[in-house]
Amino acid sequence: MSVTFEELDAGKRLAGVIADGEVTVVAVEVHGATSATLTYRAGDGRLGERIVTVDDLAGISEVSQRRWTFDADGAMFRLASEARRMKWAHLADPFAAVDTSNIEPYPHQIDAVYNRFLEQRPLRFLLADDPGAGKTIMSGLLIRELIMRGDVGRCLIVAPGSLVEQWQDELWEKFGLDFELMSRAAVESSRTGNPFLEKNFLIARVDQLARAEDLVAKLEVTDWDLVIVDEAHKMSAHQYGNELRKTKRFALGEVLRDHTRHLLLLTATPHNGKNEDFLAFMTLIDAERFAGRLRHDDLPEVDDVMRRLVKENLRTFSGKPLFTKRYAHTLNFELSGPETELYEAVTDYVRTGMNRAARMAEEGDKRKGIIVGFALAGLQRRLASSPAAIYHSLRRRKERLEKQASELRRLAASGEAVPVVDLPRGVKIADLEDFDFDDYDDEELEELENVVIDAATAAATADELEAEVLELADLVALADAVRASGIDTKWTELRDLLRSGQFRAGDAASKLIVFSEHKDTLTYVAERIAAELGRPEAVVTIHGGIKRHDRRDIQDRFRVDPTVQVLVATDAAGEGVNLQVANMMVNYDLPWNPNRIEQRFGRIHRIGQERPCHLWNLVAYQTREGQVFKRLFDKIEQQRGTYGDQVYDVLGDSHINTSLQDLLIRAIREDHDPAHAAYMNEVIESEIGPQLEEVLAERALVAGLADPMANDKIRQVMERARARKLQPWFVEAFFTAALQLYGGRITGREPGRFEITRVPAAIRSHTDPTLGPVHDRYHRVTFDKRCVHLDGADRAELISPGTPILAAVVEKVLADHGDTLHAGTTLVDTEDPGTEPRLLVYLDHTVTDGRHLNGQRQVVSRRFQYVEIDADGNTTDPGGEPYIDYAPLADDQRALLDGHIDTEWADATAESTARAWAIEHLATPHFDEIAAITNERVAKVRAAVRERLESEIRYWDQQAEELKAKELSGKKPKISSGRARARADELEARMARRRLDLDKQENLHNNPPTVVAAALVIPHGLLDALAGQPPDPEAAADKMETDRRAVDAVVAAERALGRNPEPQHHSNPGYDILSIDPVTGTNYFIEVKGHLPRTPEISVSAAQVQKAKGDPEHWRLAVVAVPDDPDGEPTVSYLLEPFRDVTLHFAQTKVPLNVTQLLQAAGDPA
Repeated sequence: MSVTFEELDAGKRLAGVIADGEVTVVAVEVHGATSATLTYRAGDGRLGERIVTVDDLAGISEVSQRRWTFDADGAMFRLASEARRMKWAHLADPFAAVDTSNIEPYPHQIDAVYNRFLEQRPLRFLLADDPGAGKTIMSGLLIRELIMRGDVGRCLIVAPGSLVEQWQDELWEKFGLDFELMSRAAVESSRTGNPFLEKNFLIARVDQLARAEDLVAKLEVTDWDLVIVDEAHKMSAHQYGNELRKTKRFALGEVLRDHTRHLLLLTATPHNGKNEDFLAFMTLIDAERFAGRLRHDDLPEVDDVMRRLVKENLRTFSGKPLFTKRYAHTLNFELSGPETELYEAVTDYVRTGMNRAARMAEEGDKRKGIIVGFALAGLQRRLASSPAAIYHSLRRRKERLEKQASELRRLAASGEAVPVVDLPRGVKIADLEDFDFDDYDDEELEELENVVIDAATAAATADELEAEVLELADLVALADAVRASGIDTKWTELRDLLRSGQFRAGDAASKLIVFSEHKDTLTYVAERIAAELGRPEAVVTIHGGIKRHDRRDIQDRFRVDPTVQVLVATDAAGEGVNLQVANMMVNYDLPWNPNRIEQRFGRIHRIGQERPCHLWNLVAYQTREGQVFKRLFDKIEQQRGTYGDQVYDVLGDSHINTSLQDLLIRAIREDHDPAHAAYMNEVIESEIGPQLEEVLAERALVAGLADPMANDKIRQVMERARARKLQPWFVEAFFTAALQLYGGRITGREPGRFEITRVPAAIRSHTDPTLGPVHDRYHRVTFDKRCVHLDGADRAELISPGTPILAAVVEKVLADHGDTLHAGTTLVDTEDPGTEPRLLVYLDHTVTDGRHLNGQRQVVSRRFQYVEIDADGNTTDPGGEPYIDYAPLADDQRALLDGHIDTEWADATAESTARAWAIEHLATPHFDEIAAITNERVAKVRAAVRERLESEIRYWDQQAEELKAKELSGKKPKISSGRARARADELEARMARRRLDLDKQENLHNNPPTVVAAALVIPHGLLDALAGQPPDPEAAADKMETDRRAVDAVVAAERALGRNPEPQHHSNPGYDILSIDPVTGTNYFIEVKGHLPRTPEISVSAAQVQKAKGDPEHWRLAVVAVPDDPDGEPTVSYLLEPFRDVTLHFAQTKVPLNVTQLLQAAGDPA
């Protein structure tokens, strides 16, 4: 029946106002006789507003029946309830991302993600933990969590070129996140010409973006939900006077900052020793808070936007240090006579060419000078590597230049200039001028060096080129003679190590990694080690030319095959790869950037290593480079006496890297000038040494997470949260039931693994494209992350919240059966002997702020809760997911209830009593908690922004006045008064914008709680009474007394074990007693089942079974035999993993257990 404007009273329920449900009238403002503004609340609690005309009234009708009919299909109500729980998994399981990822995180990783990152909206954070702390793990966990919360649909990761494949592999292997690598081919094949618009999950190289203006322009027209930058310290800017000189990488960082909601910067070296530069770097986190220059020495506080933890302070949950001791040894050796002759001849050749290249660059031929200088530096590194490497490099260079000379003679007898070698595709001259080894993976670096070493020359004419070829011929002959002689003192040092007590040939427990810079050396060394050990199968190699999947297979062989003892590798072994099966490492070649030494050491000295780690550096100490490295390692060993192992953590500091590379180049170019030795000592003592000391001193001030109480608190929270985890059993039961409901087929295969042979089109049509495709079949899937990888079996895809196929199933169930939640159903509590019905209500509450996201106020916090209310208005907390233990009402039970149940009170209770309870017990405490956190955070940021910007504004106001006075007096200052005034005005405008944004963050709204669903719960005792079998009051009293005595007996047993038990009287968390070991802090969850001598059977609810299976190590089933004699002592027995072989189907609400069989299997409390 349609309504009139006069009948649109507040509180009335209407149909036809919106397409997807009914609404409740909040207010009506009539505009004459033909229209009115209707304000309403939809079923999901959101307020809406629309103009209603007289014509519209014909399609709007009052809903006469009660909102809650409680007649929806109970089985579909339970399924839709689980679908909703899967959709909002983080509300039910606070560590859902951990449970659905192939990781076991440590306290500092949990602290970062759950206590730091997720508390900020939007996220702007600098994570500056030490190398090896697991920054990739923390990043992946953050991405997974934000995807599950629906907060991230587009994510961009920017990293150095040498790390992008590692990022892609780790995110897939550990988190099931499928990221694509950005490439030029992706740009060229893009439909729109902008892959940043088309791809939602991308990994890009920092320099690929920073040095390509067209790609930066494409980024500027995109927006991201989350951007993560690895090795973010490379995005540097430097203050010179009043000017901030921005590198291209820094400019890229600004673009990324301005086009993402969440930004996470990762680096182990955030501070280069200059406070001004660090302040500029921090503007990538907050442009206003860290704006301008330091007018005083003190840096602004950063503790709320930055975390810095050092390795030495990282602990496991039990308080054990995460990292073992490590030792670095320098093996100094002297070159033989022939080796010395070769070294001096090649170095003289390189030095002459380098000096000539430097003159070229100074005299205008900068491009050629840079390329030749880069080539000759590479040749020198190969000279230090091995006779094989220098021989092959010289031979290839001679052959290539010979061809060039011949071609020039043929084409230009007049002496045409020698052409400059073409660089590989994608490499620019600026890349060589400001060369960064981290920008290239192993194969790319080898290719680049081969191209320039083989062909780049300082010769300007064919005559000069032929002269160089003759010189190279002599060098090739000399290198071949050394190679053929078999004399190799560097190899001899390594051979002696293999024969020493440190590495015992044939001892399967001893594994060694040997790192080389060059493929020629790698092959040579691998062959000699295999010959030394007498077993070629004992040696495996990895280099950049090996495909990624083959590389992983080799790494796996090295890890698991006891007969494989030595891995010879270039840096392609991969930073972050799990190689701690070895605890010994040799740097056969020393990289010119110490960061590589630190990264290599990190391959074995990482989380999970249980033995002390040893590193040997091979140094030909009488060579020019050897003298530099020897002095550096002597200095490091000196510092180690003060700072311990931490000296190895700071080798990656960018300042130290730059100084050392400059020193090595100068060592080669300066010949045997005594002044050079003095200069080298001066640089190491006065520059590199103090840099080491500065970084080490800064680290010493970092307290880190050393407080065992902090670890204990995190552990307690995580262990208690295990009782609420969804993976794997709840997810498996829901998914299997829903898939089969729609005609899908899933079959068990290996233990814990399944094959899906049909995913119906009805499910695939609900695919979320931002998560990825849903396939029509899956070879192997699992719900348990422990079963993703099985020996000899294909990788199984983990089905968990946030994965494409589960998300599609969830959306299909809610689309078809979500209305059952809004209508309500009637369920049966089969374990309740009472006779009074009660109402189960699902409540949802949000707190929003003044910022808008997708047209709505941004949700800053959300809570979900269940409450049960009886006819007298008494409330109880039923714990999590109570509907799982309640059965749908059968037809015969419905017939029994017909005419005996008055649901009027339930309808009114759901809308009024439940909402009023939620406002007092859910909404108000929730809002107060969020408001306190938000106000404290915003106040801190507001004060910091005001202090920085007002200081800068005052400075530029004063500058504008002083500069104006100079201009009026006829002077011409470097900066005009107008420019100074413009800067002050710009800062004023920025401060106004930031104040408005902070005002919006503080503008919190405590939204009315929403009743999401309701169910009338019928005690089984009422059904028995209606069937003529009223409950026995004495039996009920006996059961209560039996349960009380059983719990008391288990509490006594736990105390006897030395634990601290806490009975769970006031809630239903899935266990009766929480018992804590005071020594280890471990939580034990105990479900107590008491029985009298005549009791044949007891039962455990479905929810308790699933929670027991989710944490079998800490869950106990206590079976307590309670004697009839009130003074008798109950007998307590424990069962560990009682449901290991039990599989529940989704409709099952309990598991019956035979008491006699239980007692036979049970043992003493433990």
